[in-house]
Amino acid sequence: MTKVRRGGYVFLTWKGDHPPRHVQVLRAGRLVLKWNLEHGRPMQGVATGKLLALIRQLEDEGRL
Repeated sequence: MTKVRRGGYVFLTWKGDHPPRHVQVLRAGRLVLKWNLEHGRPMQGVATGKLLALIRQLEDEGRL
């Protein structure tokens, strides 16, 4: 499991998790977004501009 804290959110991914490759985003312990990394769209929740920027940043850094 990869756990990254950034911007008041926790980003979780699991190696070998079910497809499609995705990240779960938590705030205060609650799921706010499940983001499909393969297709760049939400699977659950709402993707705010701030969250999209943080996801892009983490992808660029190779953390997701």
